[in-house]
Amino acid sequence: MPELKVSKISNGTVVDHIPGGKGLDILRLLGLNAVSEKTVSLVMNVTSSKMVKKDIVKIEGRRLEDKEVKSVSVIAPEATVNIIEDYEVTEKQRLDLPERIDGVLECPNPHCVTNTDEPLQASFVIDERNPVVLRCEYCERKFTSSDLDV
Repeated sequence: MPELKVSKISNGTVVDHIPGGKGLDILRLLGLNAVSEKTVSLVMNVTSSKMVKKDIVKIEGRRLEDKEVKSVSVIAPEATVNIIEDYEVTEKQRLDLPERIDGVLECPNPHCVTNTDEPLQASFVIDERNPVVLRCEYCERKFTSSDLDV
């Protein structure tokens, strides 16, 4: 088996144990794309002892905000978020799906009041955990993570 060669980051965030193929969704969710200023590494479909395949996202020079970590848990509820300082893991957080997510995700219902001229941010309650089902607090529609535009 070939050795995995990805550079360490000096400071930033590593999201590990993302289900295989979901790393791109995490990048979109966090607004990381080709025009991002941060150096980002995405490793996809890596063999894992805990999972069949996993993805890893490394973000140099950026620490995720709490609301971003909560939104990542919708796509990858079993992921870990590692904070890196001076090339060392200084903090490790196992994700847990919160009871609600406010102001990060957009409601997929085009008729929801949060998608009109009203100055409201979408708010979701987690109705089911496996698979993840979210309910918009405004339009009451239910969605899975695959329905979200991330």
